[in-house]
Amino acid sequence: MAMATQAEKATFDFFSDYTMTIDGKSATSTATFEAFNPATEEVIASVPDASRDQLDSAIAAAKSAFAGWSARPIAERQALVAKIGDVIEAHAEDFMRLLTLEQGKARAGAEWEIGGSVIWCREIATQSLATHVAEKTESRTVETSRVPLGVVGGITPWNFPVLLAVWKIAPALVAGNTMVLKPSPWTPLCTLKLGELLRDVLPAGVLNIVSGGNDLGAWLTQHPDVRKISFTGSTATGRKIMESAAGNLKRITLELGGNDPAIVLPDVEVEKTAKELFWAAFQNTSQFCVAAKRVYVHADIYDSFAKALVDYAKTVKVGDGSQQGTDLGPIQNKMQFEKLKNLLDDARSAGLSFLLGGEIPEGKGYFVPVTIIDNPPEDSRVVVEEAFGPVLPLLKFDDIEDVVARANDTEYGLAASVWGKDIDTARRIAGRIEAGTVWINEIHSFSPHVAFGGHKQSGIGIENALEGLAEYTNSQTIVTNRAV
Repeated sequence: MAMATQAEKATFDFFSDYTMTIDGKSATSTATFEAFNPATEEVIASVPDASRDQLDSAIAAAKSAFAGWSARPIAERQALVAKIGDVIEAHAEDFMRLLTLEQGKARAGAEWEIGGSVIWCREIATQSLATHVAEKTESRTVETSRVPLGVVGGITPWNFPVLLAVWKIAPALVAGNTMVLKPSPWTPLCTLKLGELLRDVLPAGVLNIVSGGNDLGAWLTQHPDVRKISFTGSTATGRKIMESAAGNLKRITLELGGNDPAIVLPDVEVEKTAKELFWAAFQNTSQFCVAAKRVYVHADIYDSFAKALVDYAKTVKVGDGSQQGTDLGPIQNKMQFEKLKNLLDDARSAGLSFLLGGEIPEGKGYFVPVTIIDNPPEDSRVVVEEAFGPVLPLLKFDDIEDVVARANDTEYGLAASVWGKDIDTARRIAGRIEAGTVWINEIHSFSPHVAFGGHKQSGIGIENALEGLAEYTNSQTIVTNRAV
């Protein structure tokens, strides 16, 4: 796809007139809700709140478009998904500005998300699922191929609203499905604008984007014409979606919460590892399902590691993501902000020791300072719960068996990390962690070609890689007998 010219970009306003996309056309609604800038608490925009009839229309459009879209050669579908990446790249600057405005993240985080979205579209567009030939003789052939499901419902979260939308759109469309996508009501703006831009790229009905709150999500998961739900969000909501989807045995992919442990062995370079683990824990203001949320540090280096972590944290600027020099932005929404305030109040009431932070600043904006808590009890809320904000417990250990047991003592199993120079020891520990992804001496390295999914209550199914693409298909075996 040719890049948009400056004149073409100038005619498209990213910062007003937000509309839904239903059957390739603009759709507004008599009911609306407001989107806020979390750094200022100011209203950014009025957003359509889709009615049930509008959702039905979007699903009907996707259902009608399915036959033509699934019949297209996969090479054509791949080319159009790659063009989605071209569109995002052509408007990258505006996407980054709008993403910071509605989500709050600083410039570096916005660049990471929008750049990643471009890469994901292009790389997923190179993927395809081969037909498996189990038997082939002159008289008989047995072939198993992957066929699309139909209409897919996508529900995306507010922490990475563009990238995690692309994680669903790209494989669903490459596989031959059509989609109705609902962004989080906290961060609908970038997703709505993406829908507007793609009206001239994708055939009508292939990708429909509707905005609204919890009722809209429930209607989507219950709808009999939706064959699959792909959801990223909290475990509590994932349970409700699983229950709702059972009505017509919808396929589901659920990427849910995590309480991800990091284990720091005594042979690490303390200052280097402390810096890396700071970002492992606090990237995107810790609003990250795979953030390091419990850091277990060997007793031999605990004090020096804690000091290095606190010293580095003091160099990091928390503030309005749109301001130059800001490293970490605000909490995205008031609901999550209030949960974090309650968690900090509980920590103080329990008499926990704060190495840094803990006090909410006065003034506008949902700002929570980087907070590090010194070796709290294993059953304290700051250890047991997924904070989803910049509140990190540092925990001391001196025995490998003990730390593995503590790391696994959670309902979650999304990701983990192990840090140490003795790679054999680190690998043995990693293999015993009950999590879908375990990094050794790095963290948060993702790829469109590497499978990602959770264990236990951190989710069902896989995203990315050929396993993720297969999640958007059914298996179909055709047996041909030629001896007639």
